[in-house]
Amino acid sequence: MPFAPKKPCNHPGCGQLTEGRHCERHVETAKEDQRQKERDRGSASARGYDRRWQKYRAAFLNAHPLCRKCEAEDRVEAATVVDHIKPHRGDQKLFWDPDNHQALCEPHHNTKTATEDGGFGHRRKG
Repeated sequence: MPFAPKKPCNHPGCGQLTEGRHCERHVETAKEDQRQKERDRGSASARGYDRRWQKYRAAFLNAHPLCRKCEAEDRVEAATVVDHIKPHRGDQKLFWDPDNHQALCEPHHNTKTATEDGGFGHRRKG
């Protein structure tokens, strides 16, 4: 079985070839950077996903039990996430606007969020 070619380390300015995302020298730095991002992000409750949201989420999913994207693909899949169609970025009016919510399955939500927020190598939108 052939091996994948090595790629440059993702750390800015480092050209060391590696099999992973970071060379041995920068793997711990990358892990610490990720931990710091998580600390800076705050808890789900601090971002507005508190008890009030949990009650709203349950009612919304009860009223919209199927994933909107799967339905568009002629598939039937249970929705498990209430997605903000337009990212609210802390705007409470947009956060609570029911016209800004859609029911999605977790895979569709994760793909949409990663595309918007810069995951999987995408640029952050808006």
